[in-house]
Parts: sequence; structure tokens; C-alpha cells
Amino acid sequence: MALEVSIEKQLRDFRLAVEFSANRAPLGLLGPSGSGKSLTLRSIAGLETPDRGRIVLHGRVLFDSARGINVPARARGVGLLFQHYALFPHLTVAENIVFGLRALPQTERARRIEQQLAATHLEGFAQRFPGSLSGGEQQRVALARALAVEPAALLLDEPFSALDTHLRSAVERQLRETLSTYRGATLFVSHNLEEAYRVCEELVVLVDGAVAARGPKEAIFRHPPTLEVARLTGCKNFSRARRADDGSIEALEWGCSLRVTQTLAAPLGHVAIRANHLRVHSSTGAPLRGCENAFPCWLAAMTETPFRVTLDLRIGSPPSSSTDHHLQAEVFKREWEAFRDSPQPWQVELAPDRLFLLPD
Repeated sequence: MALEVSIEKQLRDFRLAVEFSANRAPLGLLGPSGSGKSLTLRSIAGLETPDRGRIVLHGRVLFDSARGINVPARARGVGLLFQHYALFPHLTVAENIVFGLRALPQTERARRIEQQLAATHLEGFAQRFPGSLSGGEQQRVALARALAVEPAALLLDEPFSALDTHLRSAVERQLRETLSTYRGATLFVSHNLEEAYRVCEELVVLVDGAVAARGPKEAIFRHPPTLEVARLTGCKNFSRARRADDGSIEALEWGCSLRVTQTLAAPLGHVAIRANHLRVHSSTGAPLRGCENAFPCWLAAMTETPFRVTLDLRIGSPPSSSTDHHLQAEVFKREWEAFRDSPQPWQVELAPDRLFLLPD
């Protein structure tokens, strides 16, 4: 593995205890604020010292409490990119990029400036100052600076959160392009699940300083191991559940019986489904072939974005108020237009292979 981390650190009101490894593919650290994501990165970078544990990067021990090893931050070979660009305003773009490389010969510094300007599509920006750049351009300079030291690991701490939507998208594309050729270990910290999903192949989900889930992103999204991980990965529909004698699952809060393809060895606690996995159509529309979980539903409330609508639906009977609903469904507007004016009840379908079970 390119990076191996097993550390513990006790703070006044927080205890970090994480263990994971990463190969050369970007690894996402996902979790809510205060879950230990940034503290983990700072410990790897040498900006924080764990109480105990071990950090190994490409076979080189950076920290080992048992052996008394604690390599200084400046000697760890780690590149950092934070949400705030932290550029020196009085230095040019070129000077910012090679700020930590003053010991190198001038020819080598010039080579790295040219290399990183090209990699981040900033050719022609070398003599400009940060104050004349957009937020997205400044963050690309910060990325170029992080890569110029040719780090063995690149640590990205919420690198897009200070950018507006347009710049965020542009810098994210640039980052994914850059990471496609980067050979070191990459950790990408985010609380934005869609962002982490696009950038990373595997995820570590942190909750209260501990690893709550670890593995390929698709596996975590399809079958989160706990209710908390399901919520953190964007699932909005949950019901307490119990097994029925006929092999079906009773969704107690939805008031329906469901066929589910997933098996669960642990005691059953909840059944869940993601909002974009629900299918809604008029009662006269053709049901999904072979779907065993189709129910009449009524609309309690609706919200919309430019491309999607979110429908709050009640199963089995009309809602008594706008907050009286069982499920949230997210559908594209072209789907919504097909049944929005149809008389209710509509039909909502919960495909058995889209439902997942969560332990008690």
C-alpha cells in the first residue's frame, strides 16, 4: 500500500482513532464536520502529533510512537491543499509555486514552474500576482505549489469549499485531470458526498473520530453498513423494519410489505431506499416489469431545482398536511411532466434490488 495509517489522539472533547490504508488511487475521507477528517490529514502531514500509532508512506515510516519516530513536517514529502488558498500576496504566481524549493538550482526551479503551470493550465500567469486572479485560478496555483515539491502524498482538505459553483466545477475537473497522472498517494477530504464520489475510487467514512465504513464507493452507496453511514451518503428514506414469516420485510413506518433481494445476517433494524431510486408514475402508466413493490401514493409537498423535483409522498392514503409523508422521491423534470397533472393516487415503485437493509 502507498499509505498506511493507524493513529489515536485524545483531545479535550474528542478522540480520534482511525485505521486505513490507501493505494495510488485517490481515497476520499467523507464525514460531517467534527468527525476527524482534517485532524487525520494534519497528523499525516506532521502538523499534529498523535498520542500513539503508526504512519507509513511508500514504505517510509513517518510516525511510530512505539519506536519514537516522528519525522518533521518539512521532511515528510507531503503536499497540502486547503480550502483557503494561503498564497503569498506579495509573490508572483511563479514565486508562490517554488516557494519551498529555494535550495534547488535555478534551472530545476524553472523546470518545475513550467511543468506545473502547464499541468494546471496557467501558462502565461507566471508573473501575475494572486490579487489579480480569480478564486479558481488562485486554487489552481495552490495545487501547482503543492505538486511542485513532487510529494509522495497529496492531501486535499476541502479544496473546493471556498469557490462558487462555476469555479468549483472547473477546479474539480482540473484536479481530476491532474490526479489521473499523479503517482503518489492522494487523500481527499470532503463532506460533499457527490464531490467525493466523482474524485475518488474508494471512501473512508468517519463518524465521531472512528472509521464507520471503508471500501469501494459503489459498495458503500449501494449497501451502507449502518444507518448513520446511509444518512451521510445521502439516503433520505428510512423505516423501522421487521422480517415477516413469508420472507418479506415489513416497513413499519411506511405501512407496507416489501420484497428485498439483499440478505442481512445481523438483526434487522431498518429498510431504506435512496430518493433517486424511486419510480413514480400515474396509476394508468405501465408499471415496471416484474416489480413486486408498487403502491398507491399521494403528493404531500413538492420542491424543485432547475432540472429535478423532489416529491414528498404518502403511501396508502391522502396526506393530512404538507408534512404528512412517508417517502421522498427525486425525479427529472421530464418525468415529472409526464404525470404531474394525472389524478391521484399515483404509483410509487420500490425496486427490490434498490432497497437495502440496515442492522439494528
